[in-house]
Amino acid sequence: MTETEKPALTKVPEITLVFWIIKIAATTLGETGGDAVTMTLNFGYLAGTLIFAVLFLALVLVQIRAKAFHPLIYWATIIATTTVGTTLADFADRSLGIGYAGGSSLLLALLLGSLLVWHRAMGSISVRTVVSARAELFYWGTIMFSQTLGTALGDWTADTMGLGYTGGAAVFAGALLLLVAAYRFTTVSRTLLFWAAFILTRPLGAVVGDFLDKPVDSGGLALSRIAASAMLLGLIGLCLLLFRQRAAETSH
Repeated sequence: MTETEKPALTKVPEITLVFWIIKIAATTLGETGGDAVTMTLNFGYLAGTLIFAVLFLALVLVQIRAKAFHPLIYWATIIATTTVGTTLADFADRSLGIGYAGGSSLLLALLLGSLLVWHRAMGSISVRTVVSARAELFYWGTIMFSQTLGTALGDWTADTMGLGYTGGAAVFAGALLLLVAAYRFTTVSRTLLFWAAFILTRPLGAVVGDFLDKPVDSGGLALSRIAASAMLLGLIGLCLLLFRQRAAETSH
């Protein structure tokens, strides 16, 4: 294949099993890492949100300015979206007093609005079309909303609905398995299935993160938030070291 025949590449990774493993680990890290800053280090929800928001915006800028796909930059930005999503959702749910139901409803509306505006502006919400700075801004904004929604939804399921952390994890894992079956046995839009799975991995990570660090009498394992975050970060680093990540090909 000549240079002119080579397929154009995006700055987002190819969607593989390893992608989803890292995504779930990153969303779980977002929960434990966010709680470590706001609760263990006692920064509070507002200060924690501001810290992670600055980090998120800086990494998005680095990601957009990059000339090609870089796994470390991409996954660092994903982790930043999960941590700011955790602290922002907790701030809205608890400090603003709108509750898990109110927070989840508001964030779902923002997420759907983001997808709608993206589709109207660019003609597609497929990750294979993320080839311009404008598309990347829509991509990362949508991801940030999805990560924040996932935190509120996970807490709502585990706490308000009374399913607990293991029950909540079973619900979201079961929903993801249904999406896998739809991918394997139906012709449902792959773009729709991708975003559904991307959204659902966040509440799964939220309840798993809470399961790791919440007290035993609350249904958790009572692990240190900082230690749990370090282990999850190590798992992500190991996956990136052992499995080469390639950029997804473009689709217009």
